[in-house]
Amino acid sequence: MKPGDVLLTSLPQGDGAQKARPVLFLCRVPPYDDFLVCGITTQLDNAVDSLDEVVARSDPDFLSSGLKTASLIRVAYLALLPATRFKGRIGSVAEPRRRRLLTALATFLRNTI
Repeated sequence: MKPGDVLLTSLPQGDGAQKARPVLFLCRVPPYDDFLVCGITTQLDNAVDSLDEVVARSDPDFLSSGLKTASLIRVAYLALLPATRFKGRIGSVAEPRRRRLLTALATFLRNTI
């Protein structure tokens, strides 16, 4: 697995239940090489401007993402997980998209101080 991959794992929902869902692997975090991931949802109306990003069917990396329909990458829905938590890889997004998302996260965090 490499950064930019779309992986499947279980994440807690708002009601506390666990749900299998796709996540985007952003980067590894030392010292244990855990995976920093963000959740992906089909609830496009949950988008946060300047932070989240839609993967539309018309995007060049939609097919390679493995997503079944237009989806929202929720940058602030973060989790740090060990490699053993993933059920598999379904695809990947383009490297420029992953970099944009990391930049959006860094900008957001910088502006909250």
